[in-house]
Amino acid sequence: MDQRYTLAPEALGPTITIGEILVEIMATTVGNGFREAQSLIGPFPSGAPAIFIDQVAKLGGACGIVSAVGDDDFGHLNIDRLARDGVDVSAIAVLPDLPTGSAFVRYRPDGARDFVFNIGKSASGATAMTGQARDLIARAGHVHVMGSAFAIPGIAPIILEAVSVVKARGGTVSFDPNVRKELMSGGGEAKRQFDSVLDVTDLLLPSGEELSIAAGVDGEVLAIESLLACGISEVVLKRGRQGSSHYSRSHGAVDCPAFAVEEIDPTGAGDCFGATYLTCRRKGHAPQQALRYANAAGARNVTRQGPMEGTSSLAELDAFIAANLVLSDQGKVSA
Repeated sequence: MDQRYTLAPEALGPTITIGEILVEIMATTVGNGFREAQSLIGPFPSGAPAIFIDQVAKLGGACGIVSAVGDDDFGHLNIDRLARDGVDVSAIAVLPDLPTGSAFVRYRPDGARDFVFNIGKSASGATAMTGQARDLIARAGHVHVMGSAFAIPGIAPIILEAVSVVKARGGTVSFDPNVRKELMSGGGEAKRQFDSVLDVTDLLLPSGEELSIAAGVDGEVLAIESLLACGISEVVLKRGRQGSSHYSRSHGAVDCPAFAVEEIDPTGAGDCFGATYLTCRRKGHAPQQALRYANAAGARNVTRQGPMEGTSSLAELDAFIAANLVLSDQGKVSA
């Protein structure tokens, strides 16, 4: 394969993902939880797969999502936003008897967040394989999988069928684990699903302890070597304020510093990062350039309130890069 393309090029077909679509509603006060009346802002279009695929579309990548929403304002808010930004929404089912998923969010004084979710018993929890979903999957060139989607009943079989179909036609798979160590202990169904996707992953996008969970060994160097030895083409490690790193047999180790920004809302930063890196690589960009754009996408996203409000076009990322400083390894800013 051309070294530009360790991932399937865009000519093979669109990038697709499968998972939850919801609205996010945020408290405007800082505190612990929601056990008192307070002012709120929203609804904002949300859901990790939805944020991801919206960012792919904003960069001009052909893309679509398999999901479900309710026949309500929250659902149509999401469909309208995704369609406006260029996402193929033909495989989003509109279910009249279930509400669109929701997440209420409040920041604690230490910057952590409290959530109240309704996803499993929402329309997203009833996502099913439809004729429209099969049509989208049949022409896809790449599947992006999010570990969080496996927590939703009925999603896993759709993901695994999509992966099988796309790989059979020469496509590729990216995987953002988005899991905690506790979920993977005990060898249950979640662990089996995780391993099934990992076995066919071409691009892995872990952060923190997800790297050692995926590799089954501790230590960054050993974990990365183990994953590459198992056949994963690229491992891209998200390091937050320390930037990001790419590892592959073709390009070796590539590091890229983060950008110095004032964080307003961190939700969706990792999704924007992953979508941008993947799309750049599918377009033939080298890892260094893909990392720089991905870091910029994640950083720009956190400067906007609302998880999808900071998704970026390529022109917006170019302007952001030109106007912003990067953080060195020591956390100091530089040009």
